[in-house]
Amino acid sequence: MKTIRLRPGKERSLQRRHPWIFDSAIAKGGGDPGETVRVESHDGNFLAWAAFSPASRIRARCWSFEPAQRIDASFFEAAVAAAVRARERFAIDSDGVRLVHGESDGLPGLIVDRYGDTLVAQFLSAGAERWKPVLADALLKATGLARLHERSDTSSRALEGLEPQVGWLRGDGPTALEIREHGWRLTLDVATGHKTGFYLDQRDSRRIFSEHAARLGFQRVLNCYCYTGGFTVAALAGGAAHVTSIDSSGPALERARAHVALNGFEAGRAEFLDADVNASLRRFIDEGRRFDAIVLDPPKLAPTAAHAERAARAYKDINRLAFKLLEPGGMLFTYSCSGGISADLFHKIVASAAIDAGVDGYVTARLAGAPDHPMTLVFPEGEYLKGLAVMRR
Repeated sequence: MKTIRLRPGKERSLQRRHPWIFDSAIAKGGGDPGETVRVESHDGNFLAWAAFSPASRIRARCWSFEPAQRIDASFFEAAVAAAVRARERFAIDSDGVRLVHGESDGLPGLIVDRYGDTLVAQFLSAGAERWKPVLADALLKATGLARLHERSDTSSRALEGLEPQVGWLRGDGPTALEIREHGWRLTLDVATGHKTGFYLDQRDSRRIFSEHAARLGFQRVLNCYCYTGGFTVAALAGGAAHVTSIDSSGPALERARAHVALNGFEAGRAEFLDADVNASLRRFIDEGRRFDAIVLDPPKLAPTAAHAERAARAYKDINRLAFKLLEPGGMLFTYSCSGGISADLFHKIVASAAIDAGVDGYVTARLAGAPDHPMTLVFPEGEYLKGLAVMRR
């Protein structure tokens, strides 16, 4: 068994069971990509078993902190089964569910979503890649399913020295699927859609938004960065009179339009714009348009803390424009999925945007990812999605 030894003082995060070991923490030792290594403190005490990644700044990711643990097929089978069992306790109102959420489930670099009878996995670390066949078998055993599609095509794989991989790992068949969420019908394509095909992390926020639409009687709703229209369907299901949805992807907008029809809503209640969000918000201000509710769910603008300052300016600008378009008493649902933007920083950005817009608002809810995308006590980085529901005063 190969060993890596840490520099003095660098063992503290592992003693708190945080799973990441950065390159700067290692005094000596190494291994092949994905190889399991023994991690020791500077004085030779055992700390963890970890998967080594020679290409990544996160040089090792911990599998276990138990000295007697064997990292083998039975270990991964048990870890996958535990993650799947946990989802059964979350009372999720959908057949689209995240089953494995990487480090939060003790499986660094592995993301697995279930869409009906189909599993979609992303193997995003050298360790997950090395154990891919074992993990694939464990996933089918834990779920009783026969189809597993791989979507390991994110930029994070390059940081691990890995090439993109897309295609069927187990079974085959159509990649265009339909799922149920809160009684709504939604479609996706696991081969081409964003992430693994759909944004399951916003499931609870879509329900909350629909409930607000029903309770507050939204008339005019604006859904920015709408992708395939999940929040659009939620607004219409809540009784919104009209929803304007903006995205820069023509294919996503076509699917969003199809979702309106699939759920039985009148086409005239929905408008779709293939356009830049910032430019559209500025044009709406010039035109004097106003909305009862606005959703801002932009793509990741700050993947790491190093990008936070530039991203903060972009978040502030779109929120400032949104506040200008919001009627008094109207609701802004605003989000950041950037890991480099903390919840506290995001709150400060939105507050600054409101000040610049000359308004104030009540924070009626703090929003986060659905429970099947968990943050754990020892891995706060799992809380990448954060949001605020703000009622303009």
